[in-house]
Amino acid sequence: MIDRYHLRYFLAVVDTGNFSRAAAACNVAQPTLSVGIARLEASLGRTLFNRTNRRVALTEAGAGLLAHARAIESGFAAAERAVTGAAAAPLLRLGVLTTIPRHAIERWLAARSGDRVELVEGNERDLRARLARGRIDAALTILRDGDDRGAGQHLLTEGYALAIGSTHPLAGRASLSAEEIAHEPMIVRRHCEMLSETSRFFTARGVRPFFPARTTSDDRALSHVRARLGITVMPESFHADGVARVPLADFDASRDVGLVFAAHAPPDAALVTGLREALTYSRSSRT
Repeated sequence: MIDRYHLRYFLAVVDTGNFSRAAAACNVAQPTLSVGIARLEASLGRTLFNRTNRRVALTEAGAGLLAHARAIESGFAAAERAVTGAAAAPLLRLGVLTTIPRHAIERWLAARSGDRVELVEGNERDLRARLARGRIDAALTILRDGDDRGAGQHLLTEGYALAIGSTHPLAGRASLSAEEIAHEPMIVRRHCEMLSETSRFFTARGVRPFFPARTTSDDRALSHVRARLGITVMPESFHADGVARVPLADFDASRDVGLVFAAHAPPDAALVTGLREALTYSRSSRT
């Protein structure tokens, strides 16, 4: 027999990534949670987690149980609200790629209504892993060729351009070639999904710039650019006071940004529409 608390323990381990954090989330001691998981596995006759010293991962049986466990827990919560008369307060766990502009997320958050939101930032690989394990409901990330058309909703296609301090002598140019900026210091955005392609583009043209800063923060990269510490290559939707965006000649790379939904979460049309508007506004505005 499966009790509700067994499923709550199971979901807590999935959502937090380990038994210690799951026990804290459930307000029980870790041995108590471990016993509950063991009883759930015994009742099902299947191992649900692969346990190592560093991580806990779902087995095939655990992944199969996950969607059902979420549906059952959601049903329990709905029944409790119906009896008590409490208003529903669903939680949207949204993964956000670190290279999505901050002001796009701000605009979406300001316009949204209804759901409580938990934002989980990460790189593309991390967000994909969280989706697969059911730790987030959807991810605002880059769409890839293998994405299922039902689960992946396209929001925006954009290219990349140079970011240059607005007082820089080259800031007013209509475009710049790699050779024209060969002697310009360049800020490295270490988290950029196009970092390898950008490096190859410049290397192929004999450009090996000096790197005065390496950062995983786009806000900091823009600050460095504004202060004329260096220039950088960023998606077109990034804009900031004191920063000019200038096309980089012959650099034709682009990215498809979209929403990818987890297996347990059906596509949400309102979420798709709201984020598409925020991203489109972000690309077209100058802040």
